[in-house]
Amino acid sequence: MFGALRSPRNIVFGNGHRFALGRYVAKLGARALVVTDARMAGDANFAAMVATIRSAGVAVRVYDGVAAELPAECIEAGVEAGRDAATDVIVGIGGGSCIDAAKVIALLLTHGGAMDDYYGELRIPGPILPVVAVPTTAGTGSEVTPVAVVADPGRAVKVGIASPYLIPETAICDPELTLSCPPGLTAASGADALVHAIEAFTNVRRTDTAAMTLEHVFVGKNALTDQHALGAITSIGRSLVAAVRTGDDLAARSDVMMGSMLAGLAFGSAGTSVCHAVQYPVGALSHTAHGLGVALMLPYALQFNRRYVAEEIATVGQLMGFANPNDQTDAAVDRAIDGIAAVIAEIGIPTSLEEIGIESKNLPWIAEQALGAHRLIKNNPRPVDRAGMDQLVAAAFSGERCSISFPVQPAAKAS
Repeated sequence: MFGALRSPRNIVFGNGHRFALGRYVAKLGARALVVTDARMAGDANFAAMVATIRSAGVAVRVYDGVAAELPAECIEAGVEAGRDAATDVIVGIGGGSCIDAAKVIALLLTHGGAMDDYYGELRIPGPILPVVAVPTTAGTGSEVTPVAVVADPGRAVKVGIASPYLIPETAICDPELTLSCPPGLTAASGADALVHAIEAFTNVRRTDTAAMTLEHVFVGKNALTDQHALGAITSIGRSLVAAVRTGDDLAARSDVMMGSMLAGLAFGSAGTSVCHAVQYPVGALSHTAHGLGVALMLPYALQFNRRYVAEEIATVGQLMGFANPNDQTDAAVDRAIDGIAAVIAEIGIPTSLEEIGIESKNLPWIAEQALGAHRLIKNNPRPVDRAGMDQLVAAAFSGERCSISFPVQPAAKAS
């Protein structure tokens, strides 16, 4: 048995715990840069949280210039603001982009250079300024993960920076902060978290070595990540539809936020795979939300992988109430995939790439770019070559899961 997990020093979850923010920040520094976007900066909850930091004796500079997709100029402006304020602690408040921006700003304030100096895994040379993360959406799990995703002006698709040094010092998850999320954002964010959990649970299980956790950020499915993934699937599965339908259902909101955080802990060590690999080029072409793209791909990816992780998919189906333990494995897998596809459609996620504006002429480029995301493709339980990727994206374009075929003899799971 092998297990590996990386997490913040402190994780605080519960209604009203946003008001503890100031005391946590004060333990880490005397001058805080609070990183957010323009919409959040005008929210009453934001003002109240900033007030707790000031009341704890910490000087505050607010940077509200975070933009979607994190273009380089918004990160550079944040670094300049932090440098001008002699910042010694960073606070990220908002959705995943705000928290990712806080991480990257902390990185560049500490080690200098440009974002592209750190693309990929394990390229950050040492600790960065401490980050406190307060998510206001339930989806990315960035508050607990070792990764930040940014836009590079020289590349067509987004790029990841991955290192244990990026994990925030403290994550404060207050479900009350998600009550104002509109249905579309709730759906896309929650579906993103569900994909994180399912990919982490169905990823390849590697043969472990003593050096694995020192040489890789994402080490594949393992005993510890499975526990968090299963908890996330259960929480999100029972409450995502309710959270989308009834925005003031605090119990459902709490379930989805807990699931998002648990999914972040799971994929922060296990990694994600083919849904995310395909979404990056799809998102670049369609300008659709990340969560929408990965959720759209999920039923097709499960169908693509079903002969390699049938038992795991059946377990997902049981946890989400689509299958029962007495089902034959193939029947349970069918029910799981059909049930997940139905939930995704019910919360308003499109069901094919054509629906979001992708044209058939774009499919070869999407397949090529997706295959280039090696850090993601290597985690997929079914080995992915160009022919397989072409088949996967073609099925997602047409909406026909049944068009996906399988090797005659599935290879052994990768190690």
